[in-house]
Amino acid sequence: MFIGGISICILMLFSYYQNNSLSTSTFTLSSEKIKEPIKVVQLSDLHSKEFGKDQNPIIRKVKKLDPDIIAFTGDLVDSKAYDEQKSMTLMEELVQIAPTYYVTGNHESWSGKFPTLEENLLKAGVYVLRNEQTLVKIIGETVNLIGVDDPTFLSGEEELSEIVDSLSHEEHFNLLLSHRPELFSLYEKMDLVLTGHAHGGQVRLPFIGGMVAPDQGFMPQFSAGMYKKENTVMIVNRGLGNSIIPQRIFNRPEIVEVVLE
Repeated sequence: MFIGGISICILMLFSYYQNNSLSTSTFTLSSEKIKEPIKVVQLSDLHSKEFGKDQNPIIRKVKKLDPDIIAFTGDLVDSKAYDEQKSMTLMEELVQIAPTYYVTGNHESWSGKFPTLEENLLKAGVYVLRNEQTLVKIIGETVNLIGVDDPTFLSGEEELSEIVDSLSHEEHFNLLLSHRPELFSLYEKMDLVLTGHAHGGQVRLPFIGGMVAPDQGFMPQFSAGMYKKENTVMIVNRGLGNSIIPQRIFNRPEIVEVVLE
């Protein structure tokens, strides 16, 4: 009985740690289009989760990284456990740290409440990118920052592909924010793509990687980390919260730091 109780306590502590202890992953990329270092911090897939009082654990870590810009790549809210207040608390704090850019995920669409969320994000000072680009000047560098809607807001992948192709810029560094990593083949004109959605594969095993991801199923091809295809690099953020599957295993919530040089 005693050993059983200890085992249950250990499992509960392990579960809490895996779902609430924030990790930071750093990627450094080189490009001939970038002459001065630029730091981008990416967050994704909060799913209305709360990390401490007023999301302070996330805010402290992001502040410490001292980003030039912040990118949030969709599923800020959860369609089944919708809590806009927790999500907006995070975004309202992030804009105080650095210019913050946001694109939609599938849960924003599924919630049916995105018009209100979008209005509040804009009021908070968040740059909501919906199938558009903006030339961002950072420390003397100009980055073509592109944001596209999740395909659930569009007619399908073909429309998304046409939008991405139309927004690329030959002269400047093309940084695309898109929720879906499984559509990597549509992003070939980009220099860097930041995505989420896969939740790190939910369960990660040594030498194997993520076990299951939305829209990729078991043994997903794109679950976490960096992927390269010719001249395009895609980084898949493991996300902060959970949705259908409530437990992460060897797959802690992630903040991504990207240094461009």
